[in-house]
Amino acid sequence: MDSVLVVRPEGRVEAVEFRRLRAGDLVVLGRGEDGAQGIFLHADGFSQARDAREAFAFRQGRSRETAYSPDYRKLARLLAYERDHGSVVWVLGPACVFDAASRDAMASLVEKGYVHGLLAGNALATHDLEGGLLGTALGQDIRTQESIPLGHYHHLDALNKVRACGSIPAFLREYGVESGVMAACVRGKVPFVLAGSIRDDGPLPEVEADVYQAQNRMRDLVRRATTVVALATQLHSIAVGNMTPSYRVVEGKVRPTFFYSVDASEFAVNKLRDRGSLAVTTMVTNVQDFVTKLAALVE
Repeated sequence: MDSVLVVRPEGRVEAVEFRRLRAGDLVVLGRGEDGAQGIFLHADGFSQARDAREAFAFRQGRSRETAYSPDYRKLARLLAYERDHGSVVWVLGPACVFDAASRDAMASLVEKGYVHGLLAGNALATHDLEGGLLGTALGQDIRTQESIPLGHYHHLDALNKVRACGSIPAFLREYGVESGVMAACVRGKVPFVLAGSIRDDGPLPEVEADVYQAQNRMRDLVRRATTVVALATQLHSIAVGNMTPSYRVVEGKVRPTFFYSVDASEFAVNKLRDRGSLAVTTMVTNVQDFVTKLAALVE
């Protein structure tokens, strides 16, 4: 999405972002999608044959009332396959580490090989490291959810310590922090991209403040992804959805790229679908519950 097709001199067709177009590029043009103008949109390449259904039926949408148990089971089976045969990229919002159980569950998914790349922002990493150092996230105890006296300074204390160490790995070594998502990624050499924003405190040394550089690095991971799971981060999910192709060619075979968007807000998950992501599977649920349940299922 947000790209055009360019025919290279040797005849190869490449999807190119607008910002990367150069004078003289041969850009494929046409408004029709039926092939009459040279462009044919094949949107049903991976659709499964379905029995004829009645035109009128209840509960065809995806909402907080939807029964998601089949989706959990399907995703658990998919992750079991992708661990050894694909590349799973996770897009995480900070709510994933606000709770000790979900933070531990997400870290276990990393440790057990279900995470091949992580896309997030400054907040996810900061609060995860704050949890490892001080047992809080934004000043709340991650086990009891009680606000700690002067806890509103905790994320700044954690940020300053990481910045003084010069990097996240150096901080983990210096302060003996072994728990959490970032520690699991560092131990397992799982690549991560932390994209910056104008709202960031600090930020952490690894945060990429240049949005175009952040996008480039995100695309490097997304290009290899065969499954993307986006949790509780609306803008990040939309951004990654826009840069994720609907299919990959793996060992000469065309296969779909699976995309899951999970959020407690129906608006957030529907926003991604409304932006044109054809193959997204949406789940409306609390993200802490989602992560802990999924981690138990994959076992």
